Amino acid sequence: MHVAVIQGDIAQQSADVLVNAAGTSLQMGSGVAGALRRAGGEELNDAAMSKGPVELGEVAVTDAYDLDAEYVIHAAAMPHYGDGQATAESIADATRNALARADDLGAESLVVPALGCGVAGFDLREGARLIAETVASYEPDTLTDVQFIAYADEEYETVRAVVDTVHGDAE
Repeated sequence: MHVAVIQGDIAQQSADVLVNAAGTSLQMGSGVAGALRRAGGEELNDAAMSKGPVELGEVAVTDAYDLDAEYVIHAAAMPHYGDGQATAESIADATRNALARADDLGAESLVVPALGCGVAGFDLREGARLIAETVASYEPDTLTDVQFIAYADEEYETVRAVVDTVHGDAE
């Protein structure tokens, strides 16, 4: 599986699947979810809300609407906003479930943010390590390209360093 780290706005990426850093309610508020909602349209938020709530670590799939993707996988690495923080287990479970669901959909490419590391308060370096290790141990059926995405310079440098350590020199 090809692994890369990119910097930018997840809502501007092109892939079969974009992974949303969701809370268990699946309401698309701020951060990654807000960026996807603003670019994807209110129909995306409505579709996500119709699938929730989900259990911590679980995922739900919606169409991508106005995004340049086929699907959005809403990965609930954190509890509903204000109901606590993400955990190592919830981040690993949400990542593993997102990868498996992408495979179930026949997806070849996926873009994943630092699940649980924004408003959910989990340490970015540790969260990136959990996600990178989960990707490294996953045996895909159809996925051939996984891109880790970070928005800000400091976040990008941290994620890049961690992914390089786990996967070797990622692009």
